Amino acid sequence: MHVQLGGVDYSILIIYFAFVLGIGWVLRRFTKTSSDFFLSGRSLPAWVCGLAFISANLGAQEVIGMGASGAKYGIMTSHFYWVGAIPAMVFVGLFMMPFYYGSKARSVPEYLKLRFDEKTRGFNAITFAVMTIFSSGISMYALAMMLQLLLGWNFHLSIVISGLVVLGYVFAGGLTSAIYNEVLQFFMIVLGFAPLVFLGLKDVGGWSGLQDRLATVAVGNGFASGAWSHSWGYMNSAASNPMGVEWFGMVMGLGFVLSFGYWCTDFLVVQRAMAAKSMSAAQRTPLIAAMPKMLFPALVILPGMIAIALTYKSGQSGFALPMKPDGSYNYDLAIPMMLVHYLPQGMLGMGLTALMASFMSGMAGNVTAFNTVWTYDIYQSYIRPGKSDHHYLWMGRVSTVAGIVLSAGAAYAAANFNNIMDMLQLVFAFVNAPLFATFLLGMFWKRTTGHGAFFGLLSGTLAAAIHHGLTVPQAPAGVIVPHIKGGWLAVVHTYPSEMAQNFWSAICAWTACFVITIVISLVTAQKKSDDELRGLVYSLTPKVVEPGVPWFRRPAALGVVVIAAAVALNVIFR
Repeated sequence: MHVQLGGVDYSILIIYFAFVLGIGWVLRRFTKTSSDFFLSGRSLPAWVCGLAFISANLGAQEVIGMGASGAKYGIMTSHFYWVGAIPAMVFVGLFMMPFYYGSKARSVPEYLKLRFDEKTRGFNAITFAVMTIFSSGISMYALAMMLQLLLGWNFHLSIVISGLVVLGYVFAGGLTSAIYNEVLQFFMIVLGFAPLVFLGLKDVGGWSGLQDRLATVAVGNGFASGAWSHSWGYMNSAASNPMGVEWFGMVMGLGFVLSFGYWCTDFLVVQRAMAAKSMSAAQRTPLIAAMPKMLFPALVILPGMIAIALTYKSGQSGFALPMKPDGSYNYDLAIPMMLVHYLPQGMLGMGLTALMASFMSGMAGNVTAFNTVWTYDIYQSYIRPGKSDHHYLWMGRVSTVAGIVLSAGAAYAAANFNNIMDMLQLVFAFVNAPLFATFLLGMFWKRTTGHGAFFGLLSGTLAAAIHHGLTVPQAPAGVIVPHIKGGWLAVVHTYPSEMAQNFWSAICAWTACFVITIVISLVTAQKKSDDELRGLVYSLTPKVVEPGVPWFRRPAALGVVVIAAAVALNVIFR
């Protein structure tokens, strides 16, 4: 279904692109060193870093993926926020930022070198670089798919255009350009999606009317009537809810392993906090981000829930999600089609611009993380050490180009999933889940050794691969599951959904890494002294105290408020 944009719509798009590229061009003159390009000179205020922290996570996987998951799994998708984000964001702010920021590490892999050894840093740098390419490719795929569907643009041309725009402002201004654009993109997303939610809810009769319609969806899929509108009420068994996961798999797989693995170790978001101007500002960054984060289900999940409700009542609304060739709904199109269905000219331009902002935010966030890790942790460490700062600044710009090109290749792999969030969580299960076990032991158990960390990470990644290779998600009758979704070794178990499979892959990865790291650490010698570990291990690091700061501005007080609000939301929508 192609739509015709009016002059107002195109004007909004053109003005937005002019601002995006203009910010990069203006900030180019302030980007003179590699520290400026990769870390913004550690000079930005907490509120800017906080909005960038959340906006960097507001890529296609957040907006399109969460909307798709809202349609596919219902309000259980809110667990990605209230269980799978907020507690971890508080933890990283209170406990982990003092190590990251205080160690003066330029990246997460560099912290691993300081805490453990070179081989641990190298392994994480390589796996993280691969992950950022896939994550950026997902955003690129989603944007190209939307432009093809809605505007009739060529899919391949759309990938090229989106890559060139992001390349333009990141190449010029580095991380600072990306961060200030992410702040702009945050407000664009809110302004573009708020009218969609209002109009959609009004159409279905408010929250109570939506619950009634979702009851039809649930019953039509063989579940109890409240399965799409209650977040906790149907998690007594995997067969009782559309996500196909019981409460333990949710709490352990998402709430602990994947959540803490992403928010606490993913350099994409940690990099934003490390750009803050002080330790206190760095700690407050994820806490400030957590406040709007917990409200985002209303903007990105609710439209997907409305979309599936309207699809089951398409005779009344004229709206229906399109089908894929395998007979499943194309859930990734939930939000783009809702925008076209509800927003008139002018407002449609704002909504489409918000979508593009989210895609570019995700792409830029991953590309800036990629160019930093590639330059500092791979190129400088193993390929060309000892070069000038100007040389590494040049390499940062070259790797930005390379990251965009590689992301384009990863964009085509995303086409195998009807929900890009499923693919993203699969990538996280391989990379972030075992990494969190390494960080947890390394920061809170000084006996953890470099050999233990390295072989633990390797074992965790292999455990995820083996589990994924032996299991598959349930597919419609007669549909062959592609190997990217699992079963490439043998099929010993079938999960109700891709997401359930991802959660258990993450649990296997974390458990294997945790156990192997402990065992090998106990039989190998700790080569680092207490002095070398000071500032890197919790028990050996002096606690940060800021005299004269009011209690309500202290990170601990903010953390308590955020956790209390998240608990209240879980209770209200249980």
